[in-house]
Parts: sequence; C-alpha cells; structure tokens
Amino acid sequence: MSKKHAHHGGAWKVAYADFVTAMMALFMVLWLSSQDQRIKEAVERAFRNPFSSVTKDSVGIIPSKETQAVKSSSGNFDSASAVELSMLRRLNQDLLKSFESDSENQNDNPVKLDLTSDGLSINVFDRSHKPIFEPQSTRFTTYGDWVFSTLAWEISRYNTFQIELAGHTESGNPEIRDDYGDWELSADRANAVRRKLIEHGMSPDQIRRVTGYGSTQSMPDTDATNEINRRVTVLLNRSTAKP
Repeated sequence: MSKKHAHHGGAWKVAYADFVTAMMALFMVLWLSSQDQRIKEAVERAFRNPFSSVTKDSVGIIPSKETQAVKSSSGNFDSASAVELSMLRRLNQDLLKSFESDSENQNDNPVKLDLTSDGLSINVFDRSHKPIFEPQSTRFTTYGDWVFSTLAWEISRYNTFQIELAGHTESGNPEIRDDYGDWELSADRANAVRRKLIEHGMSPDQIRRVTGYGSTQSMPDTDATNEINRRVTVLLNRSTAKP
C-alpha cells in the first residue's frame, strides 16, 4: 500500500512539470504573436540556423540600436535595420548559390548582384549565347523562364521588400516598327518580368514600380552598344520595406 502511495506521489510531480512546460510554451507563443514582423522573422531564422547571428555585430536575434552602419563595395547603409541587412545578405547568398553552378565563367552568369545603399540590385542579362528573351521580343526563352522562376522563388521568401523593375537595351538597335523601339521594348520586357515573377509566387503587392529606360542607362564602364546593356534590373528596395 505504501508503495502504491509512493508511486502516485511521484506521478503528480511529472504531471505538474508537464503543465509548467506547456504554460511556458503558451507564454512564448503569446509573446511572439505580439511582436512586429521583423522580430518574428528574426526568431524564425534563429531557429533555422542557430549557429549564425543576425549580423556580425549582433549577439542575439533582436537587433541592437547600436548596430553600426554596414559598408559594401557599392555603398553603405546609414542607420540601417540589422534585420533588413541580414535578410538582404541571406538572399544575396542564396541567389549566388542558385546561379553560380550554371557557368564556370563568371562573366557568363545570367545575373549580377550588387548590395547598394538602396537595397539589393539584381541585373539579369539577355546575352546572345544565353538569351533570356527571344530576339526583339517580350517572349521568354526556356532559359529565361528558368532564371526568373528561380528568382521569383527566392525573392518571394522575403516579402517585406518592395520590388522595382527596370528594362534596358543597348543602343544602335533598329526600330521594330515605326511606333515601337527601345523605349517600348524595355518597358514591355520589364512588365513581362513582373507577370513572370507573380506567376511563380511573388505577391503582386510587392511590385512598386515598372519602368523602361531604353538605351539611356548603360552599365558602368561599358560601351553603349555592348549587348551587356540588354538587361532587366530587379531592385529589392530597403527604403520602402514594410515594417
């Protein structure tokens, strides 16, 4: 009889411990539910990759106000959000992994990524030997469909950023018809990219601007007639990121 009482005496302690654990879990869920989106995303990333901090200057999942501005080769972020920077770095790394194996020649890669003061700029090139679009057309090649579907899948995971799309061409192209030239083609290609990104999972609300620049904005240190200027630029704008 005494053994039976001893058994029941230990069981209530286990039950009580389970109850306390459940209450703690409930408290954590309620606390997380009351936080803003940036904190939720930071917690999610911390659980997915617990061995990597949010930034090199951070020691926890919640960004510090004292986090220093982060500099890149293309610019610097003054008073930038540590979480935003972490998200842009992670996306930059993911995109590099997605496209780096596509070609052994770096100059042959379909995309060029630049972390700037505005956000992450992604240039997608329409080269003759690996065309994104059919010649003088807004129709995607099979390769172009793969590139932008991959981009859409990666970018859609970071839905706090607003997207700006810009189409560009090289100069010297003959007009397709009297009322349709580089300006119209570059704008229509940027809009075709918008539709493709949405088709493959990006929210329409993320698209902030679609623009065609024709041949007016060449790549730096590049002749205006070089085909490398034939591209669509996808900008993840951190200045308009949703809180």
